Amino acid sequence: MKGFNRQNQLLSLCGLNCGLCPMFLNKNCPGCGGGEGNQSCRIARCSMEHSGVEYCCQCNEYPCEKYEHIDDFDSFITHRNRRDDLEKIRQFGVEAYNTEQMEKIKILNILLSDYNDGRKKTLFCVAVNLLNLQELKEALRKIESRPDMETLTLKEKSAFAAGVLQEIACRREVDLKLHKKK
Repeated sequence: MKGFNRQNQLLSLCGLNCGLCPMFLNKNCPGCGGGEGNQSCRIARCSMEHSGVEYCCQCNEYPCEKYEHIDDFDSFITHRNRRDDLEKIRQFGVEAYNTEQMEKIKILNILLSDYNDGRKKTLFCVAVNLLNLQELKEALRKIESRPDMETLTLKEKSAFAAGVLQEIACRREVDLKLHKKK
């Protein structure tokens, strides 16, 4: 959107975690406010009308009618944690939130570089978005401590990593699939 730019490209103003998105990772999207080529966004337009509010949760009118049904469906990234993540920003601040996100990005990068057989990128991105940092660290420890990991094929490593993440998600009753509009 013309004239809409942001410093933090890892977290959008509406709460999407751009830094954990497959489109951002593939450099197909510059992130929220990352360039003049961004799609028109009613929330970005609203931010500009409200003197460039950096995150919706900092606006006096949040949550407004724009947030009704905003998380009902996912796009290429999960939308399910947006309100929770914006609430974390309110409670702990942007810097603390970004510090945690950077740790999650490191874990995602390990999963993608060492355990992605070419078919798990979306699963890994969704898992890192929806599971908390402690659960992700637990998953990575379990994956990396498997004694025969060096002898496995990439496909076997990928299946094992996906299984570990699914197991943790199942414990928390978290669905690691994108919820697409039908």
